[in-house]
Amino acid sequence: MRERTTVDPTSLLAELVAIDSVNPDLVPGARGEGEIAGFVQAWMARAGMETHIDEAAPGRPSVVGIVRGTGGGRSLMLNAHLDTVGVEGMEHPHSPRVEGNRLYGRGAYDMKGSLAAMLEAGRRLTERPPRGDVILTAVCDEEYASIGTASILKRWRADAAIVTEPTGLDICVGHKGFIWFEVESQGVAAHGSKPELGVDAIAKMGRVLTAIEGLNAKIRSVQRHPLLGSGSIHASLISGGRELSTYPERCLLSIERRTVPGETLEEASSQIQAILSDARRQDLRARYEFRSTLVREPFEVDPAEGIVQILRARVAAERGVEPRFYGDTPWMDSALTSAAGIPTVVFGPGGGGAHAAVEWSNLDEVAVAARVFETVAIEFCA
Repeated sequence: MRERTTVDPTSLLAELVAIDSVNPDLVPGARGEGEIAGFVQAWMARAGMETHIDEAAPGRPSVVGIVRGTGGGRSLMLNAHLDTVGVEGMEHPHSPRVEGNRLYGRGAYDMKGSLAAMLEAGRRLTERPPRGDVILTAVCDEEYASIGTASILKRWRADAAIVTEPTGLDICVGHKGFIWFEVESQGVAAHGSKPELGVDAIAKMGRVLTAIEGLNAKIRSVQRHPLLGSGSIHASLISGGRELSTYPERCLLSIERRTVPGETLEEASSQIQAILSDARRQDLRARYEFRSTLVREPFEVDPAEGIVQILRARVAAERGVEPRFYGDTPWMDSALTSAAGIPTVVFGPGGGGAHAAVEWSNLDEVAVAARVFETVAIEFCA
């Protein structure tokens, strides 16, 4: 007889929030996903799931729990992330507190409420497995570069996926992507008293910054997607110079370009290349290097897709009202599962305060989401 697991989603969520899983790529020296991955794997094993650890990078584990089907059905992947952003400004980030139907703490909304609902659904499915396999993926690093889901997809596939990001029990069928660029201007270091020798790399970045602001206005003036509107671009980070009395020989600008379906890396790169070409024409001493550092594609799914329609029907049956289809602005791991050829939809419980000093999950919706994940799996994997 296997050891009993926590079966109350509220208690499970409290246990998850109490574990510090701040992403170390966001906060140097942070705890990362090791402890919470161990907790989740043990919980899955007690619930009767087959478990695996997938280490995307040293010390960065994801957990896969598989509810083996009885045979002959389709497979479904459920995806939630283990990591959270930092806790600056929070008084008691890992001391979960319940007030009414809300549980407060770092990660409660983004996205340990969804993780708890997914785990509870998996536990119930071990008691009456469908014909097909249900694959629960609790992944590392979604908040930075999503190396967890990228690694998982090298080993596990499914006929459909639900990325369980919090949606307030509505259904997300699209979200924006992003591209990170770097522009480096080169100057000539010299003593501040010798302007005839120095070239100011920071000043050379001025025209680029002004042009990026203008490009953002141009991009946002065109609605390219019915749910997501327009893309955008902004200057995110800038650094340069060594000391007050020296001309800076280098200035580094980091840029984020948010994209909607239909916008490509090539298009976005050409926009910035045009800015740099114009800056060079205006100043023959200007020198720039340009590169992309990370590309995450936007996501969309046809609302008529089978998994979307099964999810819609199950949510409507559970809530008594039709869920809303919508597009969201943040990037999610759904873009990776979709790009891997897995029909994907985004659905989870609600709450508030993602990345904020006060974060909370709606406990009633966590319970509803657990039931929806269970019933969708039973129908889809039949």
